[in-house]
Amino acid sequence: MKKISVSIIFLIFIFILYFIQVGVFSNFGLFGVMPNLFIILVLYIGLFTNSVNAICFGIIIGIFLDLLYGNTVGLSAVMFCIVGYIASYFDKNFSKENKVTILLMSIGATIIYEFGFYSLNGLILGYDFEWFKFIRIILFEIIYNSLITIILYPFIQKSGYKIDRIYKKNNILTRYF
Repeated sequence: MKKISVSIIFLIFIFILYFIQVGVFSNFGLFGVMPNLFIILVLYIGLFTNSVNAICFGIIIGIFLDLLYGNTVGLSAVMFCIVGYIASYFDKNFSKENKVTILLMSIGATIIYEFGFYSLNGLILGYDFEWFKFIRIILFEIIYNSLITIILYPFIQKSGYKIDRIYKKNNILTRYF
């Protein structure tokens, strides 16, 4: 029952983040680049729940975004699915207790998402790769996502451990022994 209520909260968060990203961050874009709050959300879900949840929510978020303003349906879903799977890998192999580790995970997830999305979109739509533009987009999005991750870290850590206990049925410290 608790898992279902957490999943409903995640669905509500998807809509809240969409309105924040469209309403607030569209006015604060640097050189046409906005932060991608959904990468942080899928990373959060993958770190503190399980891989199935992260992949499912990654697909839901990706299809939702592709239907709203994507050129091809499914690319965002595939990339968010990959980010969710990698986040669950991070959960098993890295500590979530350090702010720097979470920050590096956010940077890695942003690079993986943007590189995969840009590459697949270029292959499907058949446009030439503009590497300077791509690197500029990734750098600004990394900066944005890093700042948001640093600001949200206390919330991520506190709520994440509560969700971790619900999904994994053990305490954080006993997992290492």
